[in-house]
Amino acid sequence: MSTHETPLLLGATPEEALVHCVFIHGRTQSPEDMQEQVISRLGTTGVAYVLPRASGNSWYSARATDVLTDATRQQLEKSVAYIRGLVAGLSGGRKYPTPLVIGGFSQGACLAMEYAMRHGPWGGAMANLTGCRVGTSRCEKPFADLDGMPVYLTGSDKDPWIPADAMASAAEALARARARLRCDIVPDRAHEVSKHELTAFEAMLSGLAKRSWW
Repeated sequence: MSTHETPLLLGATPEEALVHCVFIHGRTQSPEDMQEQVISRLGTTGVAYVLPRASGNSWYSARATDVLTDATRQQLEKSVAYIRGLVAGLSGGRKYPTPLVIGGFSQGACLAMEYAMRHGPWGGAMANLTGCRVGTSRCEKPFADLDGMPVYLTGSDKDPWIPADAMASAAEALARARARLRCDIVPDRAHEVSKHELTAFEAMLSGLAKRSWW
């Protein structure tokens, strides 16, 4: 994969925002898809949204539940480094003054979790809408102490890309990482973001804007 591309910026300016949100798109998607499917359906004001853009519209080539190969590890590290650069740009290299949410949908949710397991925790929260750890249970993976950071993780019994057992394994990993975890399984939901998930995500953003959530 070549270098990832210029993100889409929406909402408040980073300087004026009450919350910064980096929200990562899924495989074969774009920031514009996330704008249509997620961001435009949220009512929270005062949020600066940074929507990263993957080269070729994917962050890594393998399925999330495939065995980790050297190639997948390299792609993950490159994509995580790209997200880290965006976060550093928001913070200006200072101790983070504004609550930060890092999240995503599907492959983007998985990438957000991989970021957290390398560089978490941070001052804010994480939202993994249909996500899991990348790789199988037998693969060696990075692991961080998230020290009580709020995390919202979702899945579905009918999702064709992130099986319920992979989401459950991610929940176990986040529990061991000491995340303050909320999990929602949305029965019969296709591979999409449901109204229920959007309501919870919006509550997270609104709560952080008021310096309180959960």
